[in-house]
Amino acid sequence: MTMRAIRVLGDPVLRTPAEPVTHFDAALRALVTDLMDTLLGAPGRAGVAAPQIGVSAHVFVYDADGHRGHVVNPAIDLHGVDPATDPDSDDVDTDDEGCLSIPGLYFPTPRARRATVRGVDQHGEPVTVTGTGFLARALQHETDHLDGRLYVDTLRGDTRRRALREIRSAAWARR
Repeated sequence: MTMRAIRVLGDPVLRTPAEPVTHFDAALRALVTDLMDTLLGAPGRAGVAAPQIGVSAHVFVYDADGHRGHVVNPAIDLHGVDPATDPDSDDVDTDDEGCLSIPGLYFPTPRARRATVRGVDQHGEPVTVTGTGFLARALQHETDHLDGRLYVDTLRGDTRRRALREIRSAAWARR
Protein backbone atom coordinates (compact mmCIF):
# COMPACT_ATOMS: atom_id res chain seq x y z
CA MET A 1 0.00 0.00 0.00
CA THR A 2 1.45 3.36 -1.07
CA MET A 3 -0.21 6.38 0.45
CA ARG A 4 1.05 9.57 -1.14
CA ALA A 5 1.22 12.96 0.59
CA ILE A 6 -1.71 15.25 -0.19
CA ARG A 7 -0.84 18.71 -1.50
CA VAL A 8 -2.63 21.56 0.28
CA LEU A 9 -3.98 24.87 -0.94
CA GLY A 10 -1.08 27.10 -1.90
CA ASP A 11 0.70 24.40 -3.90
CA PRO A 12 0.69 25.54 -7.56
CA VAL A 13 -0.11 22.03 -8.85
CA LEU A 14 -3.64 22.42 -7.44
CA ARG A 15 -4.25 25.53 -9.56
CA THR A 16 -2.81 24.17 -12.80
CA PRO A 17 -4.98 22.21 -15.24
CA ALA A 18 -3.74 18.62 -15.41
CA GLU A 19 -2.27 17.15 -18.57
CA PRO A 20 -4.36 14.64 -20.55
CA VAL A 21 -3.18 11.06 -20.20
CA THR A 22 -1.72 9.71 -23.45
CA HIS A 23 0.13 6.58 -22.30
CA PHE A 24 -1.81 3.65 -20.86
CA ASP A 25 1.09 1.79 -19.35
CA ALA A 26 2.47 0.44 -16.09
CA ALA A 27 3.16 3.98 -14.84
CA LEU A 28 -0.51 4.90 -15.21
CA ARG A 29 -1.61 1.69 -13.48
CA ALA A 30 0.79 2.45 -10.61
CA LEU A 31 -0.62 5.99 -10.37
CA VAL A 32 -4.20 4.68 -10.18
CA THR A 33 -3.13 2.21 -7.46
CA ASP A 34 -1.38 4.96 -5.48
CA LEU A 35 -4.42 7.23 -5.80
CA MET A 36 -6.75 4.50 -4.53
CA ASP A 37 -4.38 3.58 -1.68
CA THR A 38 -4.22 7.26 -0.72
CA LEU A 39 -8.00 7.58 -0.84
CA LEU A 40 -8.62 4.45 1.21
CA GLY A 41 -6.06 5.61 3.77
CA ALA A 42 -7.98 8.86 4.27
CA PRO A 43 -11.28 7.71 5.83
CA GLY A 44 -14.44 9.66 5.15
CA ARG A 45 -13.25 10.98 1.79
CA ALA A 46 -14.92 10.45 -1.55
CA GLY A 47 -12.11 10.87 -4.05
CA VAL A 48 -8.56 11.89 -4.86
CA ALA A 49 -7.34 13.50 -8.08
CA ALA A 50 -3.79 13.15 -9.40
CA PRO A 51 -2.91 16.84 -8.83
CA GLN A 52 -3.64 16.34 -5.13
CA ILE A 53 -0.63 14.04 -4.94
CA GLY A 54 1.49 16.33 -7.12
CA VAL A 55 0.97 14.59 -10.46
CA SER A 56 -0.27 16.55 -13.47
CA ALA A 57 -2.40 13.82 -15.01
CA HIS A 58 -6.08 13.87 -15.91
CA VAL A 59 -7.13 10.99 -13.62
CA PHE A 60 -9.04 10.57 -10.37
CA VAL A 61 -10.33 7.80 -8.13
CA TYR A 62 -13.59 7.76 -6.20
CA ASP A 63 -15.32 5.78 -3.47
CA ALA A 64 -18.80 7.18 -2.82
CA ASP A 65 -22.28 5.80 -2.24
CA GLY A 66 -21.06 2.22 -2.67
CA HIS A 67 -19.34 2.93 -6.00
CA ARG A 68 -15.58 2.71 -6.32
CA GLY A 69 -13.38 3.20 -9.34
CA HIS A 70 -11.27 5.54 -11.40
CA VAL A 71 -11.64 7.65 -14.53
CA VAL A 72 -8.90 8.80 -16.89
CA ASN A 73 -9.42 11.88 -19.09
CA PRO A 74 -12.94 12.51 -17.78
CA ALA A 75 -15.48 14.86 -19.32
CA ILE A 76 -18.41 15.80 -17.10
CA ASP A 77 -22.05 16.33 -18.02
CA LEU A 78 -24.29 18.06 -15.48
CA HIS A 79 -27.41 17.43 -17.56
CA GLY A 80 -28.07 21.10 -18.31
CA VAL A 81 -27.67 22.33 -14.73
CA ASP A 82 -25.23 25.08 -13.75
CA PRO A 83 -24.96 25.29 -9.96
CA ALA A 84 -22.85 28.45 -10.25
CA THR A 85 -25.52 30.47 -12.04
CA ASP A 86 -28.63 28.80 -10.63
CA PRO A 87 -27.84 27.56 -7.10
CA ASP A 88 -31.55 27.64 -6.17
CA SER A 89 -32.58 25.21 -8.93
CA ASP A 90 -34.47 22.08 -7.90
CA ASP A 91 -31.65 20.18 -9.64
CA VAL A 92 -29.01 21.61 -7.27
CA ASP A 93 -28.18 20.51 -3.72
CA THR A 94 -26.21 22.68 -1.33
CA ASP A 95 -24.45 20.55 1.26
CA ASP A 96 -21.27 20.91 3.27
CA GLU A 97 -18.25 19.93 1.22
CA GLY A 98 -14.66 19.44 2.24
CA CYS A 99 -11.38 18.59 0.57
CA LEU A 100 -8.19 16.80 1.55
CA SER A 101 -6.31 19.77 0.06
CA ILE A 102 -8.15 22.19 2.37
CA PRO A 103 -7.97 20.08 5.52
CA GLY A 104 -10.52 20.40 8.29
CA LEU A 105 -12.74 23.00 6.62
CA TYR A 106 -16.24 22.40 5.25
CA PHE A 107 -18.58 24.87 3.56
CA PRO A 108 -22.02 24.66 1.95
CA THR A 109 -21.34 24.16 -1.75
CA PRO A 110 -23.95 24.02 -4.53
CA ARG A 111 -23.59 21.02 -6.84
CA ALA A 112 -25.80 19.46 -9.50
CA ARG A 113 -27.86 16.58 -8.09
CA ARG A 114 -26.95 14.41 -11.08
CA ALA A 115 -23.66 14.11 -12.94
CA THR A 116 -22.25 11.82 -15.59
CA VAL A 117 -18.53 11.42 -16.24
CA ARG A 118 -17.27 9.82 -19.43
CA GLY A 119 -13.66 8.83 -19.92
CA VAL A 120 -11.56 5.72 -20.04
CA ASP A 121 -10.05 3.34 -17.51
CA GLN A 122 -6.36 2.67 -16.92
CA HIS A 123 -6.31 0.34 -19.95
CA GLY A 124 -7.94 2.86 -22.31
CA GLU A 125 -11.37 1.19 -22.23
CA PRO A 126 -14.45 3.47 -22.18
CA VAL A 127 -15.97 4.24 -18.78
CA THR A 128 -19.20 6.04 -17.92
CA VAL A 129 -20.16 6.83 -14.33
CA THR A 130 -23.51 8.42 -13.54
CA GLY A 131 -24.31 9.41 -10.01
CA THR A 132 -26.80 11.28 -7.92
CA GLY A 133 -26.40 12.81 -4.49
CA PHE A 134 -23.03 12.22 -2.87
CA LEU A 135 -21.56 10.37 -5.87
CA ALA A 136 -22.56 13.24 -8.19
CA ARG A 137 -20.92 15.69 -5.77
CA ALA A 138 -17.71 13.60 -5.71
CA LEU A 139 -17.58 13.38 -9.52
CA GLN A 140 -17.93 17.17 -9.81
CA HIS A 141 -15.38 17.83 -7.06
CA GLU A 142 -12.71 15.55 -8.54
CA THR A 143 -13.27 16.74 -12.11
CA ASP A 144 -12.81 20.32 -10.88
CA HIS A 145 -9.41 19.34 -9.43
CA LEU A 146 -8.28 18.23 -12.88
CA ASP A 147 -9.12 21.68 -14.24
CA GLY A 148 -7.17 23.48 -11.50
CA ARG A 149 -10.26 24.43 -9.47
CA LEU A 150 -11.05 23.82 -5.82
CA TYR A 151 -14.52 23.69 -4.33
CA VAL A 152 -14.00 27.01 -2.53
CA ASP A 153 -13.76 28.65 -5.96
CA THR A 154 -17.47 27.93 -6.46
CA LEU A 155 -18.53 29.65 -3.24
CA ARG A 156 -20.23 33.07 -3.32
CA GLY A 157 -21.17 35.89 -0.97
CA ASP A 158 -20.91 35.47 2.79
CA THR A 159 -19.98 31.79 2.47
CA ARG A 160 -16.97 32.65 0.29
CA ARG A 161 -15.86 35.44 2.63
CA ARG A 162 -16.11 33.08 5.64
CA ALA A 163 -14.20 30.36 3.77
CA LEU A 164 -11.37 32.71 2.84
CA ARG A 165 -11.11 33.97 6.44
CA GLU A 166 -10.98 30.43 7.82
CA ILE A 167 -8.42 29.35 5.22
CA ARG A 168 -6.16 32.30 6.08
CA SER A 169 -6.30 31.41 9.77
CA ALA A 170 -5.84 27.64 9.33
CA ALA A 171 -2.64 26.25 10.84
CA TRP A 172 -1.71 24.44 7.61
CA ALA A 173 -2.00 27.72 5.62
CA ARG A 174 0.60 29.46 7.81
CA ARG A 175 3.44 27.03 7.07
